[in-house]
Amino acid sequence: MRDLSRIIMHCSATREGQHIDVSTIRKWHLDRGWSDIGYHYVIYLDGSVHGGRPIAKVGAHTSGHNKDSIGICYIGGCDQNMKAKDTMNDLQEIAMVNLVDALRKRYGKLSIHGHNEFANKACPSFKVYEKFDWLL
Repeated sequence: MRDLSRIIMHCSATREGQHIDVSTIRKWHLDRGWSDIGYHYVIYLDGSVHGGRPIAKVGAHTSGHNKDSIGICYIGGCDQNMKAKDTMNDLQEIAMVNLVDALRKRYGKLSIHGHNEFANKACPSFKVYEKFDWLL
């Protein structure tokens, strides 16, 4: 098993309310030449959590920061004009908190971060240290 120290949150960069699934994201990533979906988990609009790349495998979600991290992507992150917007709904937020809790119980105290802390990107379209300050 990999030595894990953090969780990095992402968004799918899709329009608010637009449903996509793991297979769609996997196709996008395979089309980029990757070996699989880059994220370990994807949280759908209904709050359901779906597995992506196995945790035992290094992700492909945050360049230079994949070796010790788990990548979680929520569906959304853009308004109708494809501008960055925190579109995480209540069901997704509850699922994210529960998933972080479950991962910490299994792998120890993992810090949480947004993709935007490591790259000049809006993803996940909010600042983790503000939205989830109580979870840090």
